[in-house]
Amino acid sequence: MKTQVNEIKEGLQHFHGSETIFQIPLLRTRYTNGLKYLAEAAECFWLITDTSIIAKSLMNRSEFITIDFKRLSEDKQDFTGYEAEIIYTDGNDNILEKHGYRATDFPLDELRLFFVNNTLMLPSEY
Repeated sequence: MKTQVNEIKEGLQHFHGSETIFQIPLLRTRYTNGLKYLAEAAECFWLITDTSIIAKSLMNRSEFITIDFKRLSEDKQDFTGYEAEIIYTDGNDNILEKHGYRATDFPLDELRLFFVNNTLMLPSEY
């Protein structure tokens, strides 16, 4: 597990300004090379789908959206009943929406994504 996490983190550092843009068929949300790599390496296509659906619904409130996945501490997990949460902000720390996940197989403890111009990307690809 640890090896996989390190490999993914290492792999994510290689993405800057994606030339290729992919698209989620039904949602028409675009995503970058870095997200495609992440989805395949971490088997988390759900993350792209979930975050893009929610980010799209927030576009009328902010043109720029930050998306933060965070695995909760064990104390917080016991208290909230959630293993992880994803927080959506306008980039100025104003929380637009927050979603709890009772269970997740996502290998990283935290991850930040940006959603801008209907495109999901890694911060390094912005």
